[in-house]
Amino acid sequence: MEVPKHIAIIMDGNGRWAQQRGLPRTAGHNEGGKRVKEIIRAAKHKGVKILTVFAFSTENWDRPRQEIDFLFKYLEEFLKNYRKELIEEDIKFVVIGRKTKINEKIIKKLAETERLTENNKSFLFVLALDYGGRWDIVDAARRLTRDVASGTLKDEDISEDVFGRYMALSGLPDPDLLVRTSGEERISNFLLWNLAYTELYFSQLHWPDFTPLELDRVIEAYSQRQRRFGKI
Repeated sequence: MEVPKHIAIIMDGNGRWAQQRGLPRTAGHNEGGKRVKEIIRAAKHKGVKILTVFAFSTENWDRPRQEIDFLFKYLEEFLKNYRKELIEEDIKFVVIGRKTKINEKIIKKLAETERLTENNKSFLFVLALDYGGRWDIVDAARRLTRDVASGTLKDEDISEDVFGRYMALSGLPDPDLLVRTSGEERISNFLLWNLAYTELYFSQLHWPDFTPLELDRVIEAYSQRQRRFGKI
C-alpha cells in the first residue's frame, strides 16, 4: 500500500464536538490536543515522514479572547509535556507562520523546542501557527523582491522552484495528502502554494473523533488514487 510521505491536516470541529456534548468549546480543544499526539504516533508508525497541522490561522484572532487565551495556554502546556516524547522518538519540531502577534514567552518556548529537536531525523512535525496561505505568499514575495533589489537574486532567475524556497515550507516536499475533518470541504487559506497537486480527503468526523483507525482508512483511500500531476 502506498503511504503518503507528507500529510497536512486541517483539524476542524473541536468546538462543535464539545457543544454536541454540552461541554464548553475549550473541552473540545483539550480533547483535540490529545488526538494530535495519537495521530503523530500513528503516522510515524505507518511510514509517514512529515505531518503538518493547521493549529491557528491568521483569521482565528477574530475568535473570542477567552478562547484564544485558552488555546495558547494549552499550546504552552502541550510543548512542556510533549517535549520529552519528541526527543525520545526522534521527532523534529518546526513551527511556521507569523510571530509578531504571539506572546513572546510562547515564542521562546517554540524556539526552544525547535532547537532541542533540530537534529532529529525519523519524523517531522510541522505546526502552522498564526499561519495563512495568502500571508505566506505575500511574505515570500516581499523577501524575494528585497533580494532582487539588493542584487542577491536576478529577476530573470526567478522560477517556481526559486519562489518556493521563500515559502514557509521551503526545503520540504509538498503535502501528498490534505485531510480536513468535521465535514467542511474547503482549504481555508491553508498552504495555498503547496497544495497545487495535493490529494484532498474530507472526513465527516470532528477532530476529537479522528482516531488512528480513521487515519488508516484515509491512507487506504489515498493508496487507491492515481496521481497524474497533469499527465496522462
